[in-house]
Amino acid sequence: MIAPRPTDGPARVASRFSWWLLGAMTLTCLFACLGVGFRIDPARAVPPLLTLAMLAAAALWGRRSGRARLAVGAEAFLQMTLFTIIGVVFAYALAARAGRLWDARFAAADRWLGFDWPAVFRAVDQAPVALWIGGFAYHSLTLQMIVAIVALSACGQAERLARTVAAAILAGFVTIALSGAMPAMGNLFDPTHYRHLWPSIAWLEQDLIAGLRNGSRRILDLTQLMGIVSFPSYHATLPVLLAWAQRDIRGLRWTAPVWAGVTILATPLFGGHYGVDVIAGLALAPPALLVVRRLFAVDRLQPVRDSRPPLGVRDAVA
Repeated sequence: MIAPRPTDGPARVASRFSWWLLGAMTLTCLFACLGVGFRIDPARAVPPLLTLAMLAAAALWGRRSGRARLAVGAEAFLQMTLFTIIGVVFAYALAARAGRLWDARFAAADRWLGFDWPAVFRAVDQAPVALWIGGFAYHSLTLQMIVAIVALSACGQAERLARTVAAAILAGFVTIALSGAMPAMGNLFDPTHYRHLWPSIAWLEQDLIAGLRNGSRRILDLTQLMGIVSFPSYHATLPVLLAWAQRDIRGLRWTAPVWAGVTILATPLFGGHYGVDVIAGLALAPPALLVVRRLFAVDRLQPVRDSRPPLGVRDAVA
């Protein structure tokens, strides 16, 4: 448990927990990379490093200038960006060390649960409009996260934002660790057999995963990091956390969960996930929120105190 300092509010305590998690992820990632032979392309490392530097500068400037909403928003972006970079490299390292693939077991579990994916693929191939909506929803997860961070920080909901980020990092850490123990290529289908169905991420990443496993892919391009986790599906976890976070924001309290639902339904098609991947991802969200809540015994939202009057909070928050 992260003991709060006397001057820390709940938002700061949750944010400190996120930094502790990121530190633990970094150490675990470095340990997993030992002996793997990864090399970082120096030129390709510059853009993400500049992004991190700008976010850190914005958070520091916001804190020193009394712009608390800017500070908490920039810090949330900084933490999630770091989590993405560290998490993907961690997943690559685990894939490079992974043993036997679990695809046959996941496919058998799906059949036992009643999922008939060939029939599903044939059916959705006849609905191109629905496919476009689902595809946009699936590939909009980063946009969903941006909207949530901007909305929560603008409305002064620093505590909920910090708790959401902490839960997202915690769930992501667990997701990546589980993926290393239960690696899989994904629920693959050949898009050339269909008229409208897009290639899934799993289909597009076959060579990357194979290269990580056989040792032929060892140069890391930090501008082209790809999520390779199959089980559990983080695309099922994160939308739930974001929808929970925005439940009190007018205009988002309904659209966020609806869009999250579309994203989750589209995940097997566009992510190449098994049904059990999605179920496991959904199951991770509530415990992550519960752990963060129990760690700090926080049950009340405390808006950040800004030196300037709130921007539209009265109209934005019910």
